[in-house]
Amino acid sequence: MAPNIKAVIPAAGLGTRFLPLTKAQPKEMLPVVDKPTIQWVVEEAIDANITDIAIITGKHKAAIENHFIPSPDLEDSLKRRGKDEDLAKVKQVSNLANITFIRQESQKGLGDAILCAKDFVGDDPFAVLLGDTICVGDPNCTKGLVDIFNNHHQPVFAVEKIAMEDTRRYGVMSGDKIADSLFNVDSLVEKPEPSDAPSNLGVLGRYIFTPDIFDYQSEVNAGVGGEIQLTDAMNMTAQSNSLLAWKFSGTRFDIGTMEDWFRSHLILSHQYKWGKVIKDISEDF
Repeated sequence: MAPNIKAVIPAAGLGTRFLPLTKAQPKEMLPVVDKPTIQWVVEEAIDANITDIAIITGKHKAAIENHFIPSPDLEDSLKRRGKDEDLAKVKQVSNLANITFIRQESQKGLGDAILCAKDFVGDDPFAVLLGDTICVGDPNCTKGLVDIFNNHHQPVFAVEKIAMEDTRRYGVMSGDKIADSLFNVDSLVEKPEPSDAPSNLGVLGRYIFTPDIFDYQSEVNAGVGGEIQLTDAMNMTAQSNSLLAWKFSGTRFDIGTMEDWFRSHLILSHQYKWGKVIKDISEDF
């Protein structure tokens, strides 16, 4: 019987590269097509048959929680006005999954955000999906990782092929190919210079861990900027046990910068909903 896998979605970052847009609005709530970025991420977990989800938030992130919890006043207003289609959309968002919200009190990095979910995770394996990254593919990225974990019973994370000049933006893996698109990981290097990068395979923000990652993460000291890196705990996992990497064949849409967000919104809007509108507008330029 396959284990019960939970999901953790870190979404506590300050989003400083989007200021002043994110001064009062979380980056994860920026719209992509017709829904917030983080809803894409939650739906990816649900499509992987994960229904217990923790979202790690911080101060000024109340909009994320408000988006996913019921809104009685709004629902009553829509019902009175006969807006049944809009009412159904609002209720659907509130009933997506069993979502728990956990506060990361201070910004100490991704590793610390994962530690915040220790009590929520308990003894279960869990997926980590970064809240500012959308992955589109068949199978979806998290579903692919869940299948690999259930077959191999080892922690696994997703990678993608990157340009060598972009290695400074990624954690980059070193390892040996053991099957089609599957690698046994020796180590990871966080944001190396191109000349120091061990490969052209970069971590893309989707992982499946077992609870022992918390033991390793607790041993990690804060690095540059006072941040506790997840990469350090993953290296401990690779050295002590087995750590796998899976090359995702779909497309990752990063929402890390304003340009990335605009590009993601435009491409996915063209693909899913407003292709004709975008084509008509582009002819005016």
